[in-house]
Amino acid sequence: MAKAFNWQLSKEVSYPYEPKRPKKQFAVVMDLNKCIACQTCTIACKTTWTSGRGQEYMLWNNVETKPWGFYPLGWDAKLLELLEGDKKTVFDAPEGERVLGWKPEDMDWMYPNIGEDEVNEPVDIGTVLENFPHPIWMFYLPRICNHCTYPACVAACPRQAIYKREEDGIVLIDPERCEGYQECVKACPYKKTMFNFVARISQKCIGCFPRVEEGLQPQCVITCIGKIRLMGFISPPEKARPENPIDFLVHIKKVALPIYPQTGLEPNVYYIPPINVPIRFLKQMFGPGAEHAVKTYMAMREGKEPELQALLHLFGSTPRIPYSFAVGPNEVIAFDEKGREIVRVPLVEPLQYRPHKDPRLDVVRQDIP
Repeated sequence: MAKAFNWQLSKEVSYPYEPKRPKKQFAVVMDLNKCIACQTCTIACKTTWTSGRGQEYMLWNNVETKPWGFYPLGWDAKLLELLEGDKKTVFDAPEGERVLGWKPEDMDWMYPNIGEDEVNEPVDIGTVLENFPHPIWMFYLPRICNHCTYPACVAACPRQAIYKREEDGIVLIDPERCEGYQECVKACPYKKTMFNFVARISQKCIGCFPRVEEGLQPQCVITCIGKIRLMGFISPPEKARPENPIDFLVHIKKVALPIYPQTGLEPNVYYIPPINVPIRFLKQMFGPGAEHAVKTYMAMREGKEPELQALLHLFGSTPRIPYSFAVGPNEVIAFDEKGREIVRVPLVEPLQYRPHKDPRLDVVRQDIP
């Protein structure tokens, strides 16, 4: 196996193919403090990409409740079991196999809302939650394909039907080459590759690449009513640009973290951890940087991180992909790849006061206190 440097683990990992980073790497940041599990992203993705025969159970985008929600059933619990012992990453597989993995049973995909809204333990009557983290907690976890830098699905495919695009780092399955062996379903530790029982091939999130090619963010990002998502391109840490929104969140402020980075895949969906959840659980899911991320986010809430607070205003503010941003005294501005302004968002939403009685129209407004 070749050796590839994984910056998320700060070490080299084994990989079946010669490592080569794309010219640009697709990345998404999701602020878990704002997700309300409305599933608008899920429906937007479903109606756009997986409404065909054999895709009835497929949710390329799903939102599950942690700690008890899973899609498919138990995916992360089984991932942690796989990496127990002396195994360093999923590429530390026994002889004869390329990737450590497991294939879900058909019924494991049938309960995408299992555990929805369930908290970590029963709540006593009269319980009051005052301080962070909460002793009683849950949070919503939206998930799409991580378009990993070192994808396990690519490594496992015996047909070399899965490839990573050089122009944007999006991972795609070639339907003409796929023979439906499902090795990718078994290999993906995040279980974001699925099998179409009618077409008899594997399918997965395509990162809305037709939109990305037009400079637009994916459907799940722009339809999010909670404005928790931002898509852009991430640089390796040594080439991080502070004016790049994704680099700023991941490399500069280190407030957005990869999920289960110990897989060794260098996943490219990053999460701002929920501040109501105990650090121990967050470290298990997002790695040792979770405590710093929570402290930084809490400082932002106290007005001590104005640039970070301004950048979060850009989430959900434009369908176009922001390549850079600048913060002014009253606004935050995003720019496209050519440096053209694409959106300008006020840091404080202006308020408009209307009188209860409008003498000009001779009406009384009932929505005015």
